[in-house]
Amino acid sequence: MKKHSTTVVAERGAYRPTPPPAWKPRTDPAPLLPDAEPYRVLGTPAAADADPELLLRLHRELVRGRRYNAQATALTKQGRLAVYPSSTGQEACQVAAALVLEERDWLFPSYRDTLAAVARGLDPVQALSLLRGDWHTGYDPREHRIAPLCTPLATQLPHAVGLAHAARLKGDDVVALALVGDGGTSEGDFHEALNFAAVWQAPVVFLVQNNGFAISVPLAKQTAAPSLAHKAVGYGMPGRLVDGNDAAAVHQVLSEATHRARVGGGPTLVEAVTYRIEAHTNADDATRYRGDGEVEAWRAHDPITLIEEELTGRGLLDDDRAQAARDSAEELAAGLRARMNEDATLDPMDLFTHVYAEQTTQLREQAAQLRAELDAEADR
Repeated sequence: MKKHSTTVVAERGAYRPTPPPAWKPRTDPAPLLPDAEPYRVLGTPAAADADPELLLRLHRELVRGRRYNAQATALTKQGRLAVYPSSTGQEACQVAAALVLEERDWLFPSYRDTLAAVARGLDPVQALSLLRGDWHTGYDPREHRIAPLCTPLATQLPHAVGLAHAARLKGDDVVALALVGDGGTSEGDFHEALNFAAVWQAPVVFLVQNNGFAISVPLAKQTAAPSLAHKAVGYGMPGRLVDGNDAAAVHQVLSEATHRARVGGGPTLVEAVTYRIEAHTNADDATRYRGDGEVEAWRAHDPITLIEEELTGRGLLDDDRAQAARDSAEELAAGLRARMNEDATLDPMDLFTHVYAEQTTQLREQAAQLRAELDAEADR
């Protein structure tokens, strides 16, 4: 370790260390810190400034999202899906994330974010291909600007930073929005992604959906930080704390963060405080680690109820509009149900199609062997 230089003091032959240069923080931390309470719009004076058309669209997508979650959950019970991690209760986060992006932007979802992909325009059946067990990714990521649904925790975050950094270097006007759960913030990938994003000033936004549990592990057993949004200051980026069940608030905060990223302001970490109403997946028994009272308390803060109360109070939602939203949701569910109940047609030769851009000698040999076996079986 490098030591400070010393100065000889004649008096008494003593040594007095030379004081180091004055230290100053590289960045003022105050503007990076989140608010003490989650930001809210619905039910507050700020709601008066909310665009009525945006509120109606958010409501429509929330109703469709709730129905989508219910239908996908039912499909697991029918054996049409191997597993489904429901986002019931978290729809405001997912819908706002999808609607805030421009067509040229990229969405980086986790495994629980199929609704965000569907709200962005992805075919619901394609969104469920991974969970059905048909494909690792049932869609073309480049076509839809949606990265593959990510099952390993938080590995999508460094990918989002890499894409955003590359876009900035190329001069492309692109923002990456990466979704992750509170459990993902305990992974090293989360910290590496935030560090690189801040150092490179990458145009990326991190949305943490803090739904209370990483499977059965509550947030208090994952971190001692005042909030997950407070982690942002350690990397030199702003942290925002928002009510994750307030669709208008989430949309506003994400709009500000994506705009900041787009104009060269760098990354933002947004923590949306929400709740996972359903179990972790259909294979989980949530009653083993949480009580019914906790769940019911969050049901009273339901994202659909919040926005409907706002719309009704402002005279923007009548019976006809509410019914139109429900009809649209039922149409989505019926189409999903009908198509998922059809047996998929799978070609065994697809095993070799997407391994390498150019097949290796070994793959060509294996493909030829399988083709010969399939042809022989067909001739019997």
